[in-house]
Amino acid sequence: MQKINSLILALSLAVACGGATAQSAGNWQFGAVLDLTHSTRPLALGSRDKGLQLGHSDITASGPVGALFKAQVGAMFETHDGKLEKSIEEAWVETTRLPVGLQARVGRFASQIGYLNQQHPHADDFVERPLLYRGFFGGHWNDDGLRLNWTAPTPFYLMVGAEAFRGKRLVEEIANKPRNPGIATFVVKTGADLNRSHSWQLGLSHIRSRREAAVEEHGHEEVEGNAGHDHDHAHGARFSGRQTWMIDATWKWAPGGNNRDQQVRLGFEAARITGLNRFAAAGDRHEANAITLVWRLRPEWEVGARADWLRARMPHEDHFDSVLLRERAVMVAWKPSHMQSLRLQYTLQRDAVGFENPAKRSVQLQYVLAFGAHGAHAY
Repeated sequence: MQKINSLILALSLAVACGGATAQSAGNWQFGAVLDLTHSTRPLALGSRDKGLQLGHSDITASGPVGALFKAQVGAMFETHDGKLEKSIEEAWVETTRLPVGLQARVGRFASQIGYLNQQHPHADDFVERPLLYRGFFGGHWNDDGLRLNWTAPTPFYLMVGAEAFRGKRLVEEIANKPRNPGIATFVVKTGADLNRSHSWQLGLSHIRSRREAAVEEHGHEEVEGNAGHDHDHAHGARFSGRQTWMIDATWKWAPGGNNRDQQVRLGFEAARITGLNRFAAAGDRHEANAITLVWRLRPEWEVGARADWLRARMPHEDHFDSVLLRERAVMVAWKPSHMQSLRLQYTLQRDAVGFENPAKRSVQLQYVLAFGAHGAHAY
C-alpha cells in the first residue's frame, strides 16, 4: 500500500505541474516528464525495481535572468523499494553573451563527460543506461560545481570544456580528506556533417578525482558509493578511482537530413578507471564499453539493440576481487508524438562474476509522457 500511495502522490505532482505548463512567468517555461516502468526482474546495477515503478520523472523551469544569463531549476522524483525519492536535480545559471565563444555555468548540473550523461535518462533509447554509466557514474552524474566551455570558430564543431565539482554526489564516503574541488573534468568534442544525410561526433573525456572511495576494514561489506554485488539501489559510483578516461563516437544517418521519418543512430562508448585506491597495482582497473544501434524505420516506430560489458576490481582492504558482467538488450518503441513513448525491452545478463543475483532475463515496459516545455537534447 505504501508503494501505491507513493506512486499516486508522484503521479499527482506530475499531472498538476503538467496542467500548469500553459502558464508562464514572463519568458520562463515550465515542463514535466512522467516515466513509468514495469519490470519482471531488476537488473544487476540497475535502478528499476521489480513491478510497477516511477522512474526518472522531473519538473523543470527555465528562462532568462536579465540580459546576460539564463537559468534552469529541476526537481526529480522516482520510487525505490516502495518509497518516493525526491531531490533537486539541477539548479544552475549560465552565461549567454561571453566573447570569443566562451560559456560559463555554475550551480548543480549534469557533467558533460561522455555522450549520455548530460541527457536526462527518460530521453534515452533504452530503459536502463549501459553498464558503464550505471557502474561508474550512478546512471546519471550531476554535481555542484563550475563549467567553462569554449566553442572554436571553425567550419566544423569543436568544443573544449573543463569542469570542477565537489564530487560528493559521485563518491560520497571517502577514505581521505581531499581539497575542493574534489573532481575535475576535461572534455573535447568534435563533429561535422558529411553531407545532408550523414553526420558524426567524437568525444574524449578525462576525469581526475581526489576522492578515494572508503574501504571497509574487514572487506565484507561495501559502503554506499562503492558497492556492486546486489540489486540494492545506490546513488553515485559503484566503482571509482583517481583517473578516468572515456571515449565516445556517434554516427547518424537520415535520408536528405529528414530525421523525423527515418534515422539510424550508431554509438560507441568506452571507459577505463585507474588508481582505484592506495593498495591498487598497475593491473587493477575498471573497464566498460557499450555499442548501440537504433533504427527509426517510421516516424512512430523505433527498434534498437545494445551490447555492453563491465569488468572491475572490487577493493577489500588491501586486496581485490574480480567483477564481471555482460549485458545484451533489444527494444521496440512506439512514439505517437514527440511528447510520449511506449517502449518494450528484453535484457539478458550473463557471465556474471561478483554478483549474487544477476537478472539473467528481464522484460521491461516503459511509458514516458512529457508536459509543457522540455529543452532539446544535444546531438
